[in-house]
Amino acid sequence: MKGTKPHLQTDPAAIGELAAPDWLSSDARAEWCRVMPILSERRILTDADLGGLENYCIAIGTVREMERYLQAHGHVIGVDGAMKRNPAVGIQSDAMTRARLLAAEMGLTPVSRSRPAIRDEEDDDDLAELD
Repeated sequence: MKGTKPHLQTDPAAIGELAAPDWLSSDARAEWCRVMPILSERRILTDADLGGLENYCIAIGTVREMERYLQAHGHVIGVDGAMKRNPAVGIQSDAMTRARLLAAEMGLTPVSRSRPAIRDEEDDDDLAELD
């Protein structure tokens, strides 16, 4: 082992900053504008990753939209005299889960950033160096 953490390698097919798609909600567009500079600076985002980025931004947009809805309408609703969970809670929870998973795939979480995304071929031979 070399004792240093391998650095992420840039992708030769990496794309630069792109404008958010027009069809994204305002919340999703805001997230796109927040993370696109971060991802393009790392030079690891390619055309193949744009669908995942769009889905991540949609999920974050949904989380924010549901939060506003829940603040206005509450987390519980009265139905036939009984209190029940507002369906928006489940929608928000599902969107949070999707956002977390997609964020990790793109290196947008502390844990995912601490893991090397691409290993050098020589790093695969680390055990051979112990001989």
